Amino acid sequence: MSEAAQTPPGQDRNTDSPAGGTVTTGTLVRDVVAYSAARLGLVVVLAAVILFGGELFGVEVPLLVAALFAVLIALPLSLVLFSRLRKRVNRDIAAVDSQRRADKADLQAKLRGEDRR
Repeated sequence: MSEAAQTPPGQDRNTDSPAGGTVTTGTLVRDVVAYSAARLGLVVVLAAVILFGGELFGVEVPLLVAALFAVLIALPLSLVLFSRLRKRVNRDIAAVDSQRRADKADLQAKLRGEDRR
């Protein structure tokens, strides 16, 4: 049976997922960690730019103020810069949730004595 025939209607196949088009929780965790690390790295880079940029102009910027501004700047900037990662995480979450719902429905059908094949 082809992969397209195995994909339920209304559910997109994930082309970035491992072979077979299935998304595991390990894949989801990997993608969430990568996205979180990218966003955290952006905050660190922006804080460093604010700190050292202030020194270039002879202004001493406290670390807490630099960190606060870095977080505020990184929030909208990460939506643009890391949109591919964010979309991949969203697809993975949807795929894992869909599989969880299908497994739950299958278990409930088995508990009712129905045969879902």
